[in-house]
Amino acid sequence: MHFKMKAYTHGALLAGSIAGTRVFGDLVSKTLPPSKPEVCFFDFAGIEVATTSFLRDCMVAYRNHARSQWPAIYPVGANLTRETRDELEPWLTERGDAFVICNLTDDGRVSDSRVIGQIDGKQLVALQGVLVLGETDVSGLASHVKEEVAPTAWNNRLSALAAKGILIEISSGRSKRYRPVLEGLKYGS
Repeated sequence: MHFKMKAYTHGALLAGSIAGTRVFGDLVSKTLPPSKPEVCFFDFAGIEVATTSFLRDCMVAYRNHARSQWPAIYPVGANLTRETRDELEPWLTERGDAFVICNLTDDGRVSDSRVIGQIDGKQLVALQGVLVLGETDVSGLASHVKEEVAPTAWNNRLSALAAKGILIEISSGRSKRYRPVLEGLKYGS
């Protein structure tokens, strides 16, 4: 899935809550939920700046809606300028939230994938473990981290990261495995 945000403006600016809500509604109406995990790129190529209010009411709102209604969709921001990141990152950090961003070429190659915003300490330990392991389940993560934590606590941390769209949750019978939403994912700037 690939939403080109340039289609929603005649210039190079995406601004305001009203515009964000309008675009959010349009994107929701165009979404066909996949049957297996799929990354959904919000491609900001050609956009000089998107304001915090637009990003909040469009991209972040879509992520929250998708993760609760269509669990196989994992939204990612692509090709954000420094100015757009400067709008988004402090807002995420203030709220203790995080979002995956990357660079994306016209032919679909991803580079410089990272999580921006803030991840709380316990979830950060889980994320760092998954980033090192590549893909794991709760017991594999617990063995890797070697921290005395109940399996339920690890599961809660991993599920919270999946709810934010940072990790892909793969069900296999009664068990679940987790992997980063994009290869080469890093945390921080």
